[in-house]
Amino acid sequence: MSLSGQVILITGAGGGLGGSAALALAKQGAHIILLDKSIPKLEAVYDAIVSEQAPEPVLYPFDLAGANENDYQDLADRIESKYGQLNGLLHSAVEFVAFEPIAITKTKDWGHTLNVNLNAPFLLCRVLLPLLQKSEPASIVFTSDSRARTAPAYSSAYGVSKIALEGLAHILAEELEAEGKIRVNTLIPGPVNSPVRKKSYPAEDKSLLPEMHSLADIYLYLFSPASIGMNGQIIDAHTFKQ
Repeated sequence: MSLSGQVILITGAGGGLGGSAALALAKQGAHIILLDKSIPKLEAVYDAIVSEQAPEPVLYPFDLAGANENDYQDLADRIESKYGQLNGLLHSAVEFVAFEPIAITKTKDWGHTLNVNLNAPFLLCRVLLPLLQKSEPASIVFTSDSRARTAPAYSSAYGVSKIALEGLAHILAEELEAEGKIRVNTLIPGPVNSPVRKKSYPAEDKSLLPEMHSLADIYLYLFSPASIGMNGQIIDAHTFKQ
C-alpha cells in the first residue's frame, strides 16, 4: 500500500493516535503535515518519522480551539503554495475533559470541546476541499468513538461532539459522492492504549488493550487506493476486514 508522493494532513499529530498514524503513513512514503498546538510533541513525532528514513514531514503548530477563520485559510494557502494539492485529511485531534453531568459542565469546557472536536473539522474541510479536489482521488477520515455515539449519561460535551461529528461526516460524504473525487469515512478506533483512554479510564488495566500501532494497517487502507469506492462508512477498527 505505497503512499509515495501523497500529501496528508493530520490533526492531533503531536502524539496519541494522530502521531501513530503519522508514523505509519510516512513509512509508506507519504508526505505528512503534522498539525498540533504542542511544538515539543510535534518535534518528537518529526524525529520518529525522520529516524525511519521516511519523507521529511512538515511541522505546523496550530491551536484548533483558538484559531480564527483567517488562520484556517492561511493554512490552506500555505499547503497550496508548497504542494499544489492535498491527498488526505485525518481528523485525529480530540478534546476530552471529563465524564460528568450536563448540569455541572462548565461553559468554557463545553465551548472548547466543541471547537476542537466539531468546529475545527468543519473549518478544515471547508478550506481544504478545493485542494483535496485537485488530487482526485482523495480521502477524508474522521475519528469517532463507539461509546460516545450511543449518547450515554455523563458523556457531556465530548459525547455531543462525536454524535455531531458523525453527522457532519455523513452529510459531507453524501454531498461529495456524485463527483467521485473525495471519499469520506469515519473510523472508530475502539479501546486502545492511548492518552485519551488513559485520561478517561484511569483505573483500567491498559496492558489488556491493543497498542496504538495496531491501527496502522487500517490507516494505510483508508488512505491508499485500495479504499477507493468506500464512502460514507463508519468503520470499527476491531471488526473491519479489508
